[in-house]
Amino acid sequence: MASTQIEEQVRALVEGIVTGAGAELDAVTILKQNGALVCRITVEEPLGSEKLSSDALADISRAISKTMDAADPISDAYMLEVSTPGLERELKKADHWMRQIGGLVSVKMRNGNKFVGRVSNADDKGATVDTGAESHTIAYDEIKKARSRVDFGSWE
Repeated sequence: MASTQIEEQVRALVEGIVTGAGAELDAVTILKQNGALVCRITVEEPLGSEKLSSDALADISRAISKTMDAADPISDAYMLEVSTPGLERELKKADHWMRQIGGLVSVKMRNGNKFVGRVSNADDKGATVDTGAESHTIAYDEIKKARSRVDFGSWE
């Protein structure tokens, strides 16, 4: 069975567990890592909510593990990883950008331009990033790659 089919099966199995715990399912990825099969499930707090606690994440992980063991959607041996996106995450969806309003991002555009700035606005179609010198309003489909950045503040 193709990896995307398995990812869809796993998503269907675990989405209710994640939402029932008051979180959102961000991504399900099946990949080979150092020769081992990994099922990576990324969860996060709903937009506007407090960050997930480590206890809440552990509870979600245990519930997902039990469900995966019972349903057995992956025929080969695999390692299950349940985590949050982390401090520096790739920004792929509109809600990723919305969560980043006020935060620092680095952006590589399809036309070759690159810049770092703060997200001042985001909606379903695009975002506005202020670099200090200028403001860039960009459609998501114009972006090659974007990541949130850790903001260490000014050293002045």
